[in-house]
Amino acid sequence: MPELKNLNKLNPELKKKIAGYLNKLIALHQDNIVSIFLCGSAVGADYIPKISNINLFVVLEKLELADLQKSLKIVSWGIKKKIAAPLFLSQRHITTSTDVFPIEFLEMQENHLLLYGKDLLSPLKINSAHLRLFCEEQIKGKLIRIRQAYLEVGLKRKGIEALLKESMSSLTPVLRNLIRLKGQMPAVKKEEIYAQVSAEFNLDKNVFLSILRDTKNDEQIDAQDVELFFERYIAQIQKLAIAVDQL
Repeated sequence: MPELKNLNKLNPELKKKIAGYLNKLIALHQDNIVSIFLCGSAVGADYIPKISNINLFVVLEKLELADLQKSLKIVSWGIKKKIAAPLFLSQRHITTSTDVFPIEFLEMQENHLLLYGKDLLSPLKINSAHLRLFCEEQIKGKLIRIRQAYLEVGLKRKGIEALLKESMSSLTPVLRNLIRLKGQMPAVKKEEIYAQVSAEFNLDKNVFLSILRDTKNDEQIDAQDVELFFERYIAQIQKLAIAVDQL
């Protein structure tokens, strides 16, 4: 039986859900598996049972198409249990990619739980210059994409509301790293992240917090006309786009 690690740090429901999955995955790839990590909301307080996906990061010594092909059945089985398709990377890919994916590796480095094998994430070094450029690209890119998406869904209130939720969710890791670029240690809980970034960049934190409440509880966003709320959200992203260019 493979030696799994840190399962005792998970809530019992989550532990029960992934233990069998991990054993099957390790039996399938055997010595080719270097590490398996749990990442994302399942590691911390933002995990919501039966709603949040369970995100796994699997590192293989060698990664070829055949390795993905033989994983198809177990991945399909896991998806039915809210275990997202794992991120598969080779060990070499990690050591040569921190410059182009600085946020992704920082997020995993700071919010991961080693479940099997070697901890390859903790020793990683991320260049702050790469991080700033990536944050700028992400914020300006999201500003372009959300405007384009609005043209597709703007006639429907629910469409705009869903657009705000998706945009805010995908922007959160960038906000955490903007805090880091300002010399502060970013929080883990989303409410605290939005408060931090709003204080550092003079933003309206209530815009972000209202979207978060709507995501968690399906509340009507701040009881406002969704068009006006969308305009407020765009204004915050525009301010960030200008600010990150000047960091």
